[in-house]
Amino acid sequence: MHLTELQGANLRCFAEFSLTPVPGVNLLLGENGAGKTTIIEAIHILGYGRSFRGRIRDGLIKQGAAALQITTRWQDGHGGSHQAGLQHSGNEWQARQDGADVDNLGQFCSHFPVLSFEPGSHALISGPADNRRRFLDWALFHVEPEFFSQWRRFNRALKQRNALLKAQPSAESLAAWDHEFAESGEAIHYYRQRYLDALNPVFQDICRDFLPEGGAATLAYAAGWRQPQMSLLDALRLNRDRDLQTGFCNVGPHRADWQATLNGQLQQEHFSRGQAKLLALSALLAQAQKFVAEKGFWPLLCFDDLASELDSGHFRRVLRWLSGSQAQIWISGTEDQPAYTENFSVIQRFHVEHGHIADTQ
Repeated sequence: MHLTELQGANLRCFAEFSLTPVPGVNLLLGENGAGKTTIIEAIHILGYGRSFRGRIRDGLIKQGAAALQITTRWQDGHGGSHQAGLQHSGNEWQARQDGADVDNLGQFCSHFPVLSFEPGSHALISGPADNRRRFLDWALFHVEPEFFSQWRRFNRALKQRNALLKAQPSAESLAAWDHEFAESGEAIHYYRQRYLDALNPVFQDICRDFLPEGGAATLAYAAGWRQPQMSLLDALRLNRDRDLQTGFCNVGPHRADWQATLNGQLQQEHFSRGQAKLLALSALLAQAQKFVAEKGFWPLLCFDDLASELDSGHFRRVLRWLSGSQAQIWISGTEDQPAYTENFSVIQRFHVEHGHIADTQ
């Protein structure tokens, strides 16, 4: 898919902006603080309903404005043309797609598969586990039709079970939610494990290109309980006393995690920042490639300040890899680079300067 028009109003320094991007590479060029990241954020919001820099109400809405607006036209993966708009106040939102109101933000975002790499993306490798669970769930949300219903079912059971635990329930009342929790949780685990197993060889291929000096890379998954030694239901029963003592559930897919390994050893706490960035980028691009294999079209790929996040050698390797894709690519940076012209034949450059955007071609 690719955006054919992107407009926004009341986003940070922008009173309004309008872009007509190309299907290939779209460069957002300008000085630090000019607003380049805000454009990347606007695309990210379409796909996630939030910014990668925090909540929408925490500074994304232009000072003095009640809400931000983002509207877009795009072509889907099958060539169909669509239009949509989102208004968000930080607390409430409204959305329309193809002339009809949308009452579910997840449904709205499902039309915009977006993968973003930005200065904080190394946290996918070196940060908390919830980053890595969201990484898996994003893909499953887009490629597994039944996943979202199981995800909602599990999170409802988790919420209800935790509420009961805080009230010191009887064994009978807790057991009723144990079965719901375990059944939906096992389904979530199955989807995640199967996806990560399929992602592994793609990730390994990309790491061989980006991190040849690091040795063999792989992804190792932990279910959130001692699986396959026991079922999730048995794990709940075994941990019941601990759950009652702490007031929350200590086992299950909400405690799951995956880690990158080099040469078969878990080294999450020992990766350099540069290694963490390249591993995170490898995982992101592996996810994009896997998405194409499942859906038949590329997600939108967004890179905020890519050149400053990588040394020149790795920067060029990444651009070579991207040149083999058919994705619409958005890259922000402080200056144009010869490597862009060397690697891409279709490029649109936008100059961003403190709330204004000019097409430089």
